[in-house]
Amino acid sequence: MKRLRTYLTAAIMAIALACSAGASAQVLRDASYNSVGRIAGNGLVRDVNQRSIGSFEADGTIKDKAGVTRGRINRLEIFDAHGSRIGYIKTDGTVCDGESHVLGTINLNDGKVVDSGQRVLGFARGIRVDWIACYYFFDFFKPAR
Repeated sequence: MKRLRTYLTAAIMAIALACSAGASAQVLRDASYNSVGRIAGNGLVRDVNQRSIGSFEADGTIKDKAGVTRGRINRLEIFDAHGSRIGYIKTDGTVCDGESHVLGTINLNDGKVVDSGQRVLGFARGIRVDWIACYYFFDFFKPAR
């Protein structure tokens, strides 16, 4: 009986672990509150059709869907693939470009993302603020035009 209980506990923990990566994914929304994608807790970025469009690596590297390094995050500073600082995030959620011009803000309470003209870009609740900034302000995952 004790052995069965141990096996059941292990099985339940394994199922919970397998589901946790998907459960921790947070929805990215546009200004009309429509889903435009997801960012998982492990940094995988997906579009609205669940196709991978890039990732945030544990070391701060930002990669596109082909695995090519597009940039890097280091302590709320964002760098391009060449190592030039292209922006940063202040502790209040203000996002600035590399020359300290305000690009917009991320509301740290409700995840509302607005540009410097106070136009709503979208909503991203429960996602790291540096990942939100990279998605909405620095276009690391936007399709080629």
